[in-house]
Amino acid sequence: MLKMIIPTIMLIPTTWLTPAKWLWPATLAHSLLIAMDSTTWLTCLAETSWSTLNSYVAVDPISIPLLMLTCWLLPLMILASQNHLALEPANRQRTYISLLTSLQFFLILAFSATEMALFYIAFEATLIPTLIIITRWGNQAERITAGVYFLFYTLMASLPLLVALLVLQHHAGSLSILTTQFLYPTYYTSYSNKLWWAGCILAFLVKLPLYGVHLWLPKAHVEAPVAGSMILAAVLLKLGGYGMMRMMAILDPLTKELSYPFIIFALWGLVMMGSTCLRQADLKSMIAYSSVAHMGLVVAGILIQTQWSFTGALILMIAHGLTASALFCLANTNYERTHSWVMLLTRGLQMALPLMTAWWFLATLANLALPPLPNLMAELMVLTALCNWSPWTILFTGAGVLITAAYSLYMFLLTQRGRLPPHIKSLDPSHSREHLVIALHLTPVTLLIFKPELIWTWLI
Repeated sequence: MLKMIIPTIMLIPTTWLTPAKWLWPATLAHSLLIAMDSTTWLTCLAETSWSTLNSYVAVDPISIPLLMLTCWLLPLMILASQNHLALEPANRQRTYISLLTSLQFFLILAFSATEMALFYIAFEATLIPTLIIITRWGNQAERITAGVYFLFYTLMASLPLLVALLVLQHHAGSLSILTTQFLYPTYYTSYSNKLWWAGCILAFLVKLPLYGVHLWLPKAHVEAPVAGSMILAAVLLKLGGYGMMRMMAILDPLTKELSYPFIIFALWGLVMMGSTCLRQADLKSMIAYSSVAHMGLVVAGILIQTQWSFTGALILMIAHGLTASALFCLANTNYERTHSWVMLLTRGLQMALPLMTAWWFLATLANLALPPLPNLMAELMVLTALCNWSPWTILFTGAGVLITAAYSLYMFLLTQRGRLPPHIKSLDPSHSREHLVIALHLTPVTLLIFKPELIWTWLI
């Protein structure tokens, strides 16, 4: 693990000591080397489960795909932000890259921690750089409000988790993920134990987020700069799913009794968020709400606790992370040329940027889960597990899948097809940098078609 953690830490002095003219190429090359080095984790995918094990960190087939996604995203964020920060002072550019690097460091710690205490510290620490990125580099005047929503939703939901972990430490004598899952399961009936279960799970449900506690997410996405939206959609939301997967082994007997309302909220949110997307005028807001809809399937898949649903939830987190990040990058390319998020004012771009339209088409198809992409594999596995759990869930999941296809195609047609609006007189051409960013997002999605066992591993 040190071969990933130390280069990530050393990227911060690299950022501050590099001459200004070489800042972006040097940090991009450094972060890309870290991303390439992360592929060595694939050699750890074995039925023996945990690898590179020591007192503090380890990796297993659940954390490896999420760790690789985290490392892969940093060079893409640096590439996508280059034009956005081109006119900023050099020190602000260095601060921005340092914040992204610190975010990667905390995420690596969170996904590889073997102690729940270390996981909680890293889980909370990701809040600080994300909050600074949203409030200091956001696009609009509402960014302070979005930061406050993000801060208080996350903090208020995380405090019960801290208390629950302290209670677990008192009773079990350890917070090790390796050992607490083998505690002798007992059926708890007292209200205090049910409150303990809710405390353990609430922080992760807000982070995902579950429908009903999702109000912070669209605000944060709309106000954040492109790198903030990318890291939020691709990795930070997945912290909630990863935490739930780890806690399910400890909470197992209680989950069977207490998870029903949360599964209902997740499936209802799938339909409601999809319906909300159909009436969105703001492009970034539509992509943000679609993330809430997809995470509803992840919540339902994790809570019903079958091997198929767990596997489907993990694949969906990886596939959605790459696809949603690509959509936010594409939305940013539109914004840099038209300076508006309103889709009615930025339609007909196929006439001006035909190659960018091809990327839009591929990302949209991935978002609506076109076969044979991993998005479809994940949705089929979760839907199959849900139907097996209760046939009535087909009403919500079927409607959700249809609405997802409808708003994805609506988004593509409204932004790309038709005539250019008369107020758009000239547009900058698309750049190789932008095409490279989208290609690096969609290439892993395509490669996972041929080797999906890299992300479903031993769970089936």
